[in-house]
Amino acid sequence: MDYDDYSGERHMTEERLALSMERIRAVRKDTGMDDALHAFFMSAAEFLTGVFDLKEKLDNGTYRTLSLAEMQKLQSELYKDVVPEGYRESFLNPAAAVRKLGPEYGRVLSALYAEVRSVLRMVYEGRYEDMPPVLELFLQIYGKFLRGETANAAQAEDAIYWYAFDYLDVTVPERTRELLKAAYENPEEQITFGFPLSDLRYLFLSGDYISEETLKTARFLNSLPEETVQKAAQTLTDGFRRGFAVAGKDIKKKKTVQIIYRRGFERLVLEEVRLFRKMGLAPVFPRTALRQSDKLLRAGAGCTSESPNLQFEYDHRCDSAIFFRKAYSDRRLTLLAGAYEELKNEAAVLAGPVLMEVFGEKTFEPENKPESYSYGKTQTEELNRHLIEAMNLRERYLPNAEKSFSIISWPVPEIGKDFERIFADTVRINTLDSDYYTALQQKIIDVFDEAEFIEVKGKEKETTDLKISLIRLQDPASETKFENCVADVNIPAGEVFTTPVLSGTDGVLKVREVYVEGILFQNLYIRFRDGMAIDYGCANGKTEEEGKKLVREIILKEHDVLPMGEFAVGTNTLVSFTAAKYHIGHLLPILISEKAGPHFALGDTCYTREEDQVTENPDGKKIVARDNEITRQRKEDPAKAYFGCHTDVPVPYGEIGFLSAVREDGSRTDIIRDGLFVLPGTEDLNQYLTDVEVKTHL
Repeated sequence: MDYDDYSGERHMTEERLALSMERIRAVRKDTGMDDALHAFFMSAAEFLTGVFDLKEKLDNGTYRTLSLAEMQKLQSELYKDVVPEGYRESFLNPAAAVRKLGPEYGRVLSALYAEVRSVLRMVYEGRYEDMPPVLELFLQIYGKFLRGETANAAQAEDAIYWYAFDYLDVTVPERTRELLKAAYENPEEQITFGFPLSDLRYLFLSGDYISEETLKTARFLNSLPEETVQKAAQTLTDGFRRGFAVAGKDIKKKKTVQIIYRRGFERLVLEEVRLFRKMGLAPVFPRTALRQSDKLLRAGAGCTSESPNLQFEYDHRCDSAIFFRKAYSDRRLTLLAGAYEELKNEAAVLAGPVLMEVFGEKTFEPENKPESYSYGKTQTEELNRHLIEAMNLRERYLPNAEKSFSIISWPVPEIGKDFERIFADTVRINTLDSDYYTALQQKIIDVFDEAEFIEVKGKEKETTDLKISLIRLQDPASETKFENCVADVNIPAGEVFTTPVLSGTDGVLKVREVYVEGILFQNLYIRFRDGMAIDYGCANGKTEEEGKKLVREIILKEHDVLPMGEFAVGTNTLVSFTAAKYHIGHLLPILISEKAGPHFALGDTCYTREEDQVTENPDGKKIVARDNEITRQRKEDPAKAYFGCHTDVPVPYGEIGFLSAVREDGSRTDIIRDGLFVLPGTEDLNQYLTDVEVKTHL
């Protein structure tokens, strides 16, 4: 696009914005509608007026001259309807909206307001061309009520549908570019916006909500010795490089890497950028999805900050049910294929993602509100089809066989008074000796390779009682059933895992308390028959049905049934020691907690779309347990082979009565008994499980 074309488009955008804002500012003066409805439109108009005042400050440069306190005050005004203290009575809260506006309008107008809030980040990011459609949608629905037409929820939902449908040709290519393309020649500019790291005002130019905890994180990272920062950063970058080497993939063919991180960790990220540059990889910083059309439940990952209100996000997680229909789904897939084709060169050189997750935030138990949108059975089936087709497209342009990934987790100050000590111990956990774990875990694998199945039983009656069937080796001298996993793609070190044979994998998994995707499940149970989860529930919620609904949504991802895609034994007992020492076991992310005991994953296997790739353990044996009875359908009918999810459920050592390898002749070897490792050669792992200081908490 030449300068004249760009200038002309920018002028047209500014005209549309000016016209929209003129009308929005006049909402205060409009009368002729129900008082409650007018209060709703006034609330949204007040927010949009604040956004345009911010835009003016950003355009004329005065925003960058504000003090940190002034930026915080401005943010408080823009988020007053979102933060918990204001959310209870906010129109953003579907329950409050229905109470104030009635069931006819409340839910849809609450969803409209949530979508309207997307313009805030658009302003910070200078994406002014994305704003007019959102504002015009708001004014379109407002106009129907103002003119006294027979406005109803169906009309409002219809307007939202056509807004989402018509702009797919903009939103899909835009989102795909965000995920694949480096936006800046100078990545430091994208991270700190021209401010020095010591000037924390840079955080308030990100477009994300910046809490006091985020500021504390940034201050703490800035205070660390350079050596600590380098060691922490190198753990992730070296793990990413090892992931390519272990899988026999050529990293030299790649030019970019996605870096997904939490605001406040910029000093660590800048060091990672430096190390990746030495490897020849330029960073791509994808953001979290902005509009509902980009989110589609679990498809919106990216760089973000601490949420101002997780309940707000939970309440609006299914707002896309307003417009997600087959016609929308088909159009989105067609445009996604076109976007990938247009960006195929960028896709070809993307090495994969590295994710910096955090832990230590306050636990969140969502309230399920009947006023929120939810997906019906037909929509859920279409969504699952859509996600599988989208994954197939992704595999075509970003094949797993040619890329890798790496994940690491760090604590945040919200974890409590021991934050600095916990951070130091997390550095220790994340940088353990891989060679030590490789040798120790091989002893476990050698026993598992002899077994027909694994038997796992809890310490108490009516707890876990599972039989996990294993693949039969054709050539035990050159083949193995389990992967010896150390600190490469999945940091920290410490697990062996396999793909179970579904036939004969039976029993029940029961865990007293377990966190899955940030939600605490009480007395979770999942019953398996021939490897498929056929029954499930938990003690969360007021009724048995509420517990089942939560398990289905969070763990089964709205599938009727899911297979056991992974069985693993975590060996990193230092994790258990650290969790007990600081009483933070309930706060650890699955990435870390899965290393502290056996765990099971529901959904796809760990080798999804890489089943035919040959990989070997450090001992040179080929890993052959790469698929199961379901994924073997991939060549005839890929839609039946994959589910688009993989959800880990860990079981603490302390709940294990025994975990044994059982051979075809009935002989058995215990790996764990009464919560301790008993296999000869693994006893050293128990030093952290029997420590007098912490053993009572395990």
